[in-house]
Amino acid sequence: MGDDIEAAGRTTPAVAVLDGTGTVTGWTQAAEELTGYLAADILGRPIATLLPPGGDERPFTHPPRTARVEVRRRDGGRVAVRAEAAPLILGGDGQRSWLVSAVPDTADPSADLLKSLVSSFPVAMAIWDEDLRCVWFNEAAGQLSDGYPYYRIGRSLTETVDGIDTRAVQDAMRGVLADGRPTIDREARWSHAGRERTLSISLLPLQGADGRTIGVCSVALDFSNSKARDHLTLLREEGVRLSSTLDVMDTAQALAEVAVPVLADYVTVDLPEAILPGTEPQRRPGAERTGGPVFRRAGAASVREGTPAPPWERGEPVSVPPRSPFMRVMQERRPHFEPVLDTSPGTWLELDPDRARIVHATGMHSLIVIALEARGDVLGVAAFARTSNPAPFTRDDLLLAEELVTRAALSLDNARQYTRQRLTALTLQRDLLPHDLRGSGTVEVASRYLPSDTNEGVGGDWYDTIGLPGDRLALVVGDVTGHGINAAATMGRLRTAVHTLAYLDLPPDELLTHLDRLIAKDARGLDATGATCLYAVHDPRTGRCTMATAGHPPPAIVTPYGEVTFPSLPAGTPIGVGLGTFESRDLHLPAGTLLALYTDGLIETRQADLDAGMARLGDTLARAAPRAATLEQVCEAVIGSIVGDTPAEDDIALLLARIRDVS
Repeated sequence: MGDDIEAAGRTTPAVAVLDGTGTVTGWTQAAEELTGYLAADILGRPIATLLPPGGDERPFTHPPRTARVEVRRRDGGRVAVRAEAAPLILGGDGQRSWLVSAVPDTADPSADLLKSLVSSFPVAMAIWDEDLRCVWFNEAAGQLSDGYPYYRIGRSLTETVDGIDTRAVQDAMRGVLADGRPTIDREARWSHAGRERTLSISLLPLQGADGRTIGVCSVALDFSNSKARDHLTLLREEGVRLSSTLDVMDTAQALAEVAVPVLADYVTVDLPEAILPGTEPQRRPGAERTGGPVFRRAGAASVREGTPAPPWERGEPVSVPPRSPFMRVMQERRPHFEPVLDTSPGTWLELDPDRARIVHATGMHSLIVIALEARGDVLGVAAFARTSNPAPFTRDDLLLAEELVTRAALSLDNARQYTRQRLTALTLQRDLLPHDLRGSGTVEVASRYLPSDTNEGVGGDWYDTIGLPGDRLALVVGDVTGHGINAAATMGRLRTAVHTLAYLDLPPDELLTHLDRLIAKDARGLDATGATCLYAVHDPRTGRCTMATAGHPPPAIVTPYGEVTFPSLPAGTPIGVGLGTFESRDLHLPAGTLLALYTDGLIETRQADLDAGMARLGDTLARAAPRAATLEQVCEAVIGSIVGDTPAEDDIALLLARIRDVS
């Protein structure tokens, strides 16, 4: 029943294939259902057929990868869709087509919730019309109305109020109305009714249905208190630091560093080693008696580098006595707030000589200890102390520390889950790839797989070799859209399906056709852009290699003399789209020829497109193949030259095959 409900709630994307001129060359059943046009009605016609009069066809003829457009149905109605486009690689002749998928663009059902949130948001917000009159403001803005009387319905910024000069704000608002560009973080100062105010104001354009700017939303933060400005700057800095990493140790260190020196002089962050990846479990002294978790120092920062001299370096096990504030805050999940640190005999410091030494050596006099808690789990503990700053911590300082820790805890939990899922997906990916890659009596093979180093995680790149009758050898490489465990699992399904179809001894084009139909009918089918695949069969009796592609980059062929070519293969749509037919091409590969199959992660980066990447791969193979004694050395040369020490933006699979001379 659960599967039925899930299937019913899933929208099958409408898929079309367009050539370079915008002519429709492929049309799925889902596209027929969305538009009412049958394939026979639309194939061979321009995509503009589907657009209302005056509609913009650029998202289809020059696809920007993602766009929201309006499509005309055959019955005369219109439907707004969210379209995504992906280029199809059709070989080395430079021709390019596009695979476009579209789903209905439904309205957001959370508008009422959003309105409620904005109204109660603890930051002053107001909306101004084209005449700069206030037409709406929230509760936080109303609380500022005594000092800024323009927060009144119908009050215009052009009206004169003693002590307040709004000319700069007026000019800024008119600029936003004129060009539709927001203005961020403008400082405004005034004195009114005996009060001095300093605000940071951001102005955001509000657009009507026709796209014209019809109003301005102002967001104002009160910085009248310089300490409040410092605290907000601190929170902003932490947000930037935490958003840049999904590493547990880096997140802990970011929390420690941003709090020094604005909030504290010395900060430490300790985490249970169970959430730290790559650590060897150790028992701290006394752990056998207490049965408590083993902690490690994950973050530390001080106003004076190297002072105090820490008893524990980052990554080392940390002693946490059971009766200390550190253990108590994790058990009770309440902060320990000690504005004046009690160092007299009989306190918890007697049971913690390592920390007592630091307290006395540095003159530590004020302490806050807070548990790192996220989604119901306690992930560790953070301690904030003052040594050089003579002022004790205040309740405001405690609130700021709690906010810093809360944000860091959520980032820690995200980093922990990301690391766990990445390791799981990577383990699954490696388990599903062939462990004993074998060639044949006439073909030697070698391979490499590199997982992505980016936050998207492990993808679905794969390769394989399959022995066939007559000492023939099938070579296959593929790339599943997406990342994570689902992509790795889908890769495993595809690899199993290819093995099964290969044992039927089908030609490459027929094998891809059956694979496409099989995956398209699967209820767990792929994304609209599917998976790409290149399947090749080498026959030693004829010296021919027959290959077919399903939207995959062409192989690189290196002659015994080091010349590199990328053969132009008949076009094929990705696997899982269900559009259907593929064609094979026969190539003669003499002894000594090297064949390189790869995924697009090897040749495409944010800085270089596919053509540039293929040229770079060709140059590398031309240098390495004639000189290397083994294919393993060629693999090392390719990865070292193209990837090097640069973090991989996408998964990379590389399969090399060299034709042996058996004469």
